Amino acid sequence: MTTELVAEAIKKAGIAWISVAGGPYRGLWVMPLDGTLIVVCGPGEQDAPDLAGAARAAVRLRGDNGGLIVIVETLVERLAPGSEAWTEIAPQLAGKRLNASGTADEVTARWAETGCAVLRLTPADEPPIAAPDLPADSAAAPPRETPARVVVRNPFRLHRAGKRKL
Repeated sequence: MTTELVAEAIKKAGIAWISVAGGPYRGLWVMPLDGTLIVVCGPGEQDAPDLAGAARAAVRLRGDNGGLIVIVETLVERLAPGSEAWTEIAPQLAGKRLNASGTADEVTARWAETGCAVLRLTPADEPPIAAPDLPADSAAAPPRETPARVVVRNPFRLHRAGKRKL
């Protein structure tokens, strides 16, 4: 049943939480393809610092209700630009990429030039973790520091709003 659960969760995945070597889980956009997950990361794309060089990664997948249903260990394979797998998979991934500037061919060429990693995550032979063995904690982490965070001030008000009398 867990193999069927993993296959169904992968098929419906649009986002997965991926961790490398016990590090923090990162929510990454993924494309399901033939029982595997395809991920792109690198300059101008998703930030997944250690994923491109990793051999294995832990993947948390959610169900229809948005909650965690399975944690699976995956094998990470980097697709080399120009390889048969690259020419088959990268254009499909580029076509599904939202808000991409340019055609699928232009996007894949940019990925190859800038050193972006197109990765295939294949479930390992290890049994996945599913209910009732799922962790009880939420695995939520505090927000990471980023230059995009700003201090929010109260809005400017010229006059005080009075209370309405009924």
